Amino acid sequence: MIKIWLDADSCPIQVRTVIIRASNREKLECTFVANRNIPFEQSDYVKMVVVEAGDGVADDYITEHIESGHIAVTRDIPLAARLLEKEAVVLNDRGEQFTQNNIKERLSLRDFMYEMRFTGVVDPGNKQFSPKEVQKFANCFDRELRKLLKAQEEVNDKT
Repeated sequence: MIKIWLDADSCPIQVRTVIIRASNREKLECTFVANRNIPFEQSDYVKMVVVEAGDGVADDYITEHIESGHIAVTRDIPLAARLLEKEAVVLNDRGEQFTQNNIKERLSLRDFMYEMRFTGVVDPGNKQFSPKEVQKFANCFDRELRKLLKAQEEVNDKT
């Protein structure tokens, strides 16, 4: 059974809306996980899990509960690496998919950019979330969800 997991702490509302609509349309369980309540449109298929405060607590919860064939949305690259080990499909909120082929590069780039920001060489800035990025996320999410649904249908047809 496909489930959707959202690392909800920093996820833009537009992305949450795309995920909720897909969850309702496909009648798939979706779990938002954060260390505080995150506002979202109520749905029979969407639930909120509030974990205790602390570094990595939400990440640990998602990692503990996710399974192969589930889909997760996070911008946390170390969490993405952990979820890939569990054979989940992992996307960020900008419409990019994390894979076994690109996760090491993403981790290296993350560490490099952290050092650059820490030393003041790069200003982190405030990158705006545009309608183009929402569309890119929606397209990527829908494409990967369709692949999972098709695979699940093929398994169901064999049984």
